Formats: sequence, structure tokens, C-alpha cells
Amino acid sequence: MEDRLHPGFSHKPVLLRECIELLRVKPDGFYVDGTVGGGGHSSEILRKLGSGGKLLGIDRDSEAIEAAGTKLSQIRTDGKFELRKGTFSNIADYCGERRPDGILLDIGVSSHQLDEAERGFSYKADAPLDMRMDRSCGITAADVVNGYPQEEIVRILREYGEERYAGRIAGAIAGRRRKAPIKTTLELAETVKSAVPAKYLSGEGHPAKRTFQAIRIEVNDELGELTKALDSAIEILGAEGRLVVITFHSLEDRIVKNRFRNAQFPCTCPPDFPVCVCGKKPKGRVVTPHPVTAGEDELKDNNRAHSAKVRAFEKYPDAQR
Repeated sequence: MEDRLHPGFSHKPVLLRECIELLRVKPDGFYVDGTVGGGGHSSEILRKLGSGGKLLGIDRDSEAIEAAGTKLSQIRTDGKFELRKGTFSNIADYCGERRPDGILLDIGVSSHQLDEAERGFSYKADAPLDMRMDRSCGITAADVVNGYPQEEIVRILREYGEERYAGRIAGAIAGRRRKAPIKTTLELAETVKSAVPAKYLSGEGHPAKRTFQAIRIEVNDELGELTKALDSAIEILGAEGRLVVITFHSLEDRIVKNRFRNAQFPCTCPPDFPVCVCGKKPKGRVVTPHPVTAGEDELKDNNRAHSAKVRAFEKYPDAQR
């Protein structure tokens, strides 16, 4: 189901059934949606909560908080949910002494942010180069494109966009901004197109896709936020609580996979040691040996689901801090 709650806000939750099943929602449990968005996943959690349950929704986007509040209020008005504007890396601060029975993180840019041209996330419509998930603070995409040294742009495109033509694109950006600042999304997209080989233009997807992804990740410190959020979430989970994470590209999925594995197998002793002497104990177990992906029906109905992967981790009862 697609929700339209904020003016211009559209949201279609990805892998909804799979995420709710992995969370194993208990009627009296405490659950956190660290990326509440339009409330698509949160609404299903809220419907499963009883009189003793509680839901906390977090998002750095003010419009998402407003949309989620509208949707969740239509489901319940008994104070069983609260919403906080902020980043999910601060999840421990928002939970306080409460230990979640489940935490959900839907990583990356939302469909609403991509579809709303003025946010500057899309290379398909002309808009100011912004790309901030929280428009009240931080650097913009224009600051990165026009202010970062050329070699730093190369690094960002390679690391965050896995862009094979990072050097050529960064050179084209540097050349164009010497004449005048690059101010809009279409100006940046055109600059990228001018830098890549002709055969790249006829490939799958837009040639600026990886560049926009890389700059967006830099602007919002997405990978840094994700790493901090995962460590914090695993730490604060209650006994047998579950952390469920949806990712949309290999960089995110790799971080989640490695963080979960390290939490299950934290020992740093050399392989030839007969017994563990480092003292590091497992915090839990990986519930999903392989990532969960969308089925054929969802793939037909929701294009965003094609790249989505879900992984889940369960906290051991004796692994409390």
C-alpha cells in the first residue's frame, strides 16, 4: 500500500511482511523504528501492540516525522507511540533506560526524498544541489561539489559510489566549477555525462547515478551513521531482542553483514590459540545466514524492492551490558 500523508509525501514500505515476521512483535514489547519515514513499517508494528506495548519512531527528516505522526494517529490515539526527530546513531539516548525488544532500520534515501525534486536527491529533475536528509543543518551537495578538493571528490566517488570513472568525473567537475559554481542537480548530471565514455551513456541506469549516491552519502555521513547505529542498537537490545536492517546497496549491506558477524564472533585471538584469552563474548546470533530479498509479486509492484536486502540479529539473554 502506498501512503500519501504529507503534501507530496509518498511512501511504500519495502519487505514489510518479512521485516515484521523477523521482529516477532510481542503485544507488550517496546519497539524502535529508527527510520520511521512515512510510518509504513511502524504502522504494522503499532497494530500488533497491546495495552502494554510502546513504539518509538526516529527520523532526521521533519517531513517524515510529520507524515508518520499523521498515519500513526489514525491507527492509535492511546499514547502507544512517540516520535523523535534525530539520527538513528543516537538511538541509545532516545531509549534511555528502556531496552528494545526489536529495532528496525531502513537505510538510505526514502522514495519521498527522491521523488520531491526540491530536495536535490534526483538527477532526473532540476533543483538546487542539497541532498540533506535534515534540511536544518549540515553541508549541502553544492558545498561538496564546489568546495571539496578534486582529489577528495575522486575518493568519495570511488569509495561511496564505486564509480569506475571517478577521476574523469572529478576532473570535469573541477573544470566546470572554475568557470562558475555548479548549483543544480541537472548541471551536475550534465557534467557527469560529459565526462564518461559514450558507451557508458547507453548502459543500464543513468550515468550520474553513482555520483549522486556518493555525494549523498558524504553529505549525510550515511555509512558512519550506520556503523554507529548498529553498534549502539546491538548494545541496547533487550534479551532475545532483534535488530532488523534493510539495505539498498552493497556498501551498506557489507557493513551490516560484518557488524553482525563481529557481534556473534568477537574473539580476536590468533587462530592457533587453543583457548580464547581475549575475553570477548558473543552478543548474539545472526538470524539470517543469507539476506532476505523481495519475492516476485513485490518486485512487480515496487521498483525500490529490487535492490533491497534484509538481515536480522538476535541478542543473547546473557549478553546484557
